[in-house]
Amino acid sequence: MKKVAAESVTEGHPDKVCDQLSDCLLDAYLQKDANAKVALECMISKNLLLVSGEVSSKETINYERVIRNKLLSIGYDDVKKGFDAKKCAIEINVHAQSPDISLGVKKESGHIGAGDQGTVYGYATSETPDLIPMPIYLANKLAKIIDQYRHTQRLSYLRPDGKTQVVVIYDKNNIPIGLDSITLSVQHDPLISEERLRNDLFEKVIRENIAEKFLRNTKILINPTGRFVVGGPEADTGLTGRKIFVDTYGCGFPHGGGAFSGKDPTKVDRSAAYMARFVAKNIVAAGLAARCLISLTYVIGIEKPVNVNLDTFGTEKISYGLLNEFINRIFDFSPSEIISTLHLRQPIYSSTAIYGHFKAGYEYPWESTKIACLLKMLLKVDR
Repeated sequence: MKKVAAESVTEGHPDKVCDQLSDCLLDAYLQKDANAKVALECMISKNLLLVSGEVSSKETINYERVIRNKLLSIGYDDVKKGFDAKKCAIEINVHAQSPDISLGVKKESGHIGAGDQGTVYGYATSETPDLIPMPIYLANKLAKIIDQYRHTQRLSYLRPDGKTQVVVIYDKNNIPIGLDSITLSVQHDPLISEERLRNDLFEKVIRENIAEKFLRNTKILINPTGRFVVGGPEADTGLTGRKIFVDTYGCGFPHGGGAFSGKDPTKVDRSAAYMARFVAKNIVAAGLAARCLISLTYVIGIEKPVNVNLDTFGTEKISYGLLNEFINRIFDFSPSEIISTLHLRQPIYSSTAIYGHFKAGYEYPWESTKIACLLKMLLKVDR
């Protein structure tokens, strides 16, 4: 047996606030200019929001309006909750993309070279409905429920900041068989008692949403420090791109290190990671493997990845060689083709910045299993 952990955060966590703001600004540009080149980072601290980065676009946006509206929708409308979107200072330090990078990325053919070097990963597993690992699936699920209960006033004393963590126990066949522990740390009104907070979070967040069979002998830790009143940017500085494992598959699974939020789809650390996930998910959805990891390695200015690697961890239902050959022959992993295949020039990124980029319930092109039927034909070919 082994144990695998994953954490997630609520929408008011300072780092996640910055991810959401970066993607809201990206969407604001894409709504006006589908070809905008955007790479925006945010930093949030006590009473201050800073936006910095590079943008090349024929259009302009109202940064302050986008930022304040998003902060208010999260719930930061009073400094007592950790931040006041109505009164905070906002500083913008944005300039055009470097012409040296632009020269290497934009080709005379009109195609796009990779905007950076590095490796990205896409993963899928049959262990959950979303085809992602159970630890991050449950951690994200609990974070989302906490936010929903706060917004709907079911738990009206909750405040925006919070974290979740789940440790899953796997058997020797890599099948989840139980939960070792669940941890919730949630910001709250100072007048609520610790006893009521812990009871409510256990009964309404955990017990109502986690199958009873997974709660046997599970350690439950709720606000283990006892008190979590001061939170949000009042307590911690937030930065775009610091929750990359929350965004993907949780710790224990590879990540190239490049963050997603605030980057337009010409940046392969975002778009190629989506494409790798698309291929891996369809392979698993087609029943060709129970687990699948795709890695793509790029060099700046070069269209095609210099390496494409497939790992099915011995769970493949057809010959590994045939599956690997099919992937390398059928799929085009150049940035231009990825953007075209997944229709990535749309303003669809704001909702990706919370509860993971790989989840059901959203019309994300990379989460579609539309080619699973085609892939199933490989089963017939191999037999």
